[in-house]
Amino acid sequence: MPRPKTKEELLILGKANYERLLALVDSLTSEQQSADFPPGTLNRNIRDVLTHIHHWHLMLLDWYKVGMAGAKPEMPAKGYTWKTMPDLNKKIWEDYQKVSLAEGRKLLNESFMKVQKLIQHHTDEELFEKKRYSWTGSTSLGAYLISATSSHYDWGLKLIKKATKAYQ
Repeated sequence: MPRPKTKEELLILGKANYERLLALVDSLTSEQQSADFPPGTLNRNIRDVLTHIHHWHLMLLDWYKVGMAGAKPEMPAKGYTWKTMPDLNKKIWEDYQKVSLAEGRKLLNESFMKVQKLIQHHTDEELFEKKRYSWTGSTSLGAYLISATSSHYDWGLKLIKKATKAYQ
């Protein structure tokens, strides 16, 4: 499906990619689900991928809350810039090292539901009109939502597929 341009497309593609991601995880043995990926990626296993996406959901929800209240959110996060995202992603990775895969999956599902609810709350115009909200800058709320949902789920799916090819 091409990049969403409507609320319906955003919801459909987000849900489809989320379900594909979880179906891939479910198709793996418990050993494969907990195995480390081959060297070369920051996210070293499936838990890392799922908690990474969960945390980006949380950041998006915070940006939204702050931005819709009329303030300027610290993006991507306090103390980080878009240029220092690798450092932020490493911090996210570190923060979830004591979380189990089962707990990470539960957290992801909870944050996924919150983001879906946020999307449901808006019209096509509110989601996809550029510069509608000052906090989104020159882009749209929908662009941020696509990045945090369907695009991120697709990234996770591809990373897990590539890493699990080594198991076979």
